[in-house]
Parts: sequence; structure tokens; C-alpha cells
Amino acid sequence: MKLKILVGTMTSTADYVAQAIQMDCADLVDDIEVVLMDGLDISAFDEDALYLICCSTYGSGDVPDNARALYDSLETSPKYLGQVRYGVIALGDWTYQQTFCFGGKKFDERLQGLGARRIGEVWCHDASAGTMPEEEGTTWCREWLSQALANEEDKETAA
Repeated sequence: MKLKILVGTMTSTADYVAQAIQMDCADLVDDIEVVLMDGLDISAFDEDALYLICCSTYGSGDVPDNARALYDSLETSPKYLGQVRYGVIALGDWTYQQTFCFGGKKFDERLQGLGARRIGEVWCHDASAGTMPEEEGTTWCREWLSQALANEEDKETAA
């Protein structure tokens, strides 16, 4: 199975989290690709892969600038994404409670609206907590990948 991590970031924190996951989870998944969302559109979900959206929140609860084209294309060029299985790592700051982790949450809402199937819950990291998102993100991702891989085995057994 391939894991494709799509990264939306302004300050590179989400990219650091994705790279830490790529290194730490290589024993669980053979092929992990980290891709910045720059210039991507909905066709990024055409590949047969498990997707992980790793996205920070910017401004007043917006997706980062490099994620805008992909996010917008999910609305302007919609298509059914029922074959897509994904997870979300949302980065935010709890001091902005009204928009906490909205970057990742917005992607989750759009993907579900197009029929994509989220595995597990959206994982939110609070920058104001003083914890390292790379460490917590890899711990969460290992559990999430175990769940995703178990789901794949169940599908294959049923087939």
C-alpha cells in the first residue's frame, strides 16, 4: 500500500510533521510520499493510495496559501471520491478557539462531501500546548495506519 501525505503549510510545520511520519512509519508502509499541495487540484486523489492530509490553519481559520488551489478545486471541479480513503492531521492554536484546526477540518468536510471515506478521527495538534507536533503526529499516525491497514485486510478477506 502507498501512503500519500498531502501537505498544506505556511511555516513548514506541517511539512516537518509529514517528513517525521515518512521516516518513522516506513516499517508499516512500503511507499510513503510527501507532496506539498502547491499547484495541486482534485486529480491529486486519482492515485490508488491511502491519503493523509497534513494541514495547518492560517489567518481566520483558512487553509494555507499553498493548499488553496487544491481546496478550491474540490468545490469548483467536484467528482465522486468514493474510492479515496484518508486521514487528517490538523494543526492549529487553541488560543484561536473559534477557528481551531479549521485548515484540516475544512479539507475533511469537503472530502466527505465528495464521498471520500475518512479512517479514524481528525487529529488536532494545539501549538499553544508546548508539545512537538512531529512526535505526537507520528504516534497518532502509527495508530491510524494500524487501523487503516486492518481495514484493508478486512476488505481483502471479504473479497
